[in-house]
Order: sequence, then structure tokens, then C-alpha cells
Amino acid sequence: MNLDNITLIYYGYFEKELLEMVVNDIEREFSLPVKTQEGHLDLSVFYDPARRQYDGNRILQKIDSEDASDDCKTLGIFNIDLFIPILTYIFGQAFLNGRCGIASIYRLSNERYGIKKDERLFIDRIRKEIIHELGHTFGLIHCQNPTCVMRSSTYVEDIDQKNHQLCHKCKKDLEIAG
Repeated sequence: MNLDNITLIYYGYFEKELLEMVVNDIEREFSLPVKTQEGHLDLSVFYDPARRQYDGNRILQKIDSEDASDDCKTLGIFNIDLFIPILTYIFGQAFLNGRCGIASIYRLSNERYGIKKDERLFIDRIRKEIIHELGHTFGLIHCQNPTCVMRSSTYVEDIDQKNHQLCHKCKKDLEIAG
């Protein structure tokens, strides 16, 4: 795999500074430079009024067809409530061994759950979710190690229990894939 970089593209209302706080950890995990850029997408076409959420599958396909390239891994970052038909909501998703993924910060803040704001925890959740979805693009599957960033997360509490690093096994799998 001959990749130039990882590109994080933020869409819609999004504080770019949030990404800048996690770039170094992403670069360290994947040993690639990370670029951030603003993207433009009419999100209204992905909105499902019956669910009052946005279709993650369709957004992922759009990012893959319009913004992804073969020389980098691309992750679209949003601040919208994402779903896929079989789940109530998702934090993100990616094409396994693919060029891209998506993640949303919508459900990552304490305020969403009526809990006191915690900026450090919020940034930590963003970091973990981005690294997790990028891990899938590098071919990593969900890990059984409870502290590995590649462990599946159904709830924010699951994200909180993980580290933002890959476990030893996942690091080895990443090296083999590279």
C-alpha cells in the first residue's frame, strides 16, 4: 500500500479546531501525515424525515465517489445524527480495506445526554472514533480486547472504556496489511 496521507474532510457546521487537537495521535497510530480540509455537501438529500436522521450508507457512498482517492485514506467528519437501516444510530462507518469512512461527533458530547459538558472527554471520543473508522479502512476488524480502539462501540460509554491506540495484535495486523 503506497499512501501519501490521511485526509480528514469536515462537512457542514464543524469546528475545525476539534480536528487539529487529534491530528498528532492519528499520525502516530498510522505513521502517515494527516491533512484537514473543508468539504461541501448538500446534506438535505441524505435526510430521512421519518427517522429525523441522515443515511450513513448513502453519505459514505457519496464520499467514496466524490472525495476519496487511491493515494490516501479519506474520512468525512460530520455533526449530524447518522443511521444505517439495521441500527438506531451509528457513530461512524467505513469501507473495510477501502478508501474512506465517515464519523459524526453528533452523539459524542455529554450535553446530548443531559450530562455536564466535558471538553476533554468530548475530544477524546472524537479521537477514538476517527482512529477506529480509519482502522477499518486499513483492513482492521473489530477487536475483542476491551481497551483497543478497534473494539466495537454501541454507546458512548463503550468509547470511554477504550484507549485511543491500537492494541498489540491490531498494530501487528496493520503492519502486515501495510
